[in-house]
Amino acid sequence: MSRVGKQPVPIASGVQVTLGDGNAITVKGPKGELQRTFPGEIRFAIEDNEVVVTRPSDASGHRALHGLSRSLLNNMVVGVTDGFTKTLEVQGVGYRAQLEGSSLRLAVGFSHPVIVEPPEGITFAVEGPRINVSGIDKEQVGQVAADIRKVRPPEPYKGKGIRYLGERVRRKAGKAGKVGI
Repeated sequence: MSRVGKQPVPIASGVQVTLGDGNAITVKGPKGELQRTFPGEIRFAIEDNEVVVTRPSDASGHRALHGLSRSLLNNMVVGVTDGFTKTLEVQGVGYRAQLEGSSLRLAVGFSHPVIVEPPEGITFAVEGPRINVSGIDKEQVGQVAADIRKVRPPEPYKGKGIRYLGERVRRKAGKAGKVGI
């Protein structure tokens, strides 16, 4: 059995999990509602305020989907109760981020500002050089944060660019230059 897959998913108070047709699961909570359709082989059952995930056999494909399905369902439950946040840092002289309404305006060394529109369910917050991307869908929060980082990834010589909070950027020495002239 998968170590992740055999753990039941606890349903927090105030969260409603609905099992639908064809493994469509809807999770409603205080922050919103998420819906996802899981692979047909994986089975879900609600027992004692927990969701138990089972697989039909020990085949390689079923084992792979078992832990994945449990993790995705757990992320849905956590998302509608607490939500998810990814933090990015903007580093560089003259590099900055600011909010214009709900959209994000980035000045990161181009001849023009880059405007990033948030998809539905995602909010931006700017605190100095930090950008917080928040939402209830973990997959969507991570993708939007990756798209923002892709605008100007950190470069290895001076370290300028947009990086995740705590991300380490390997630095290079650069040119040796002429010495003694």
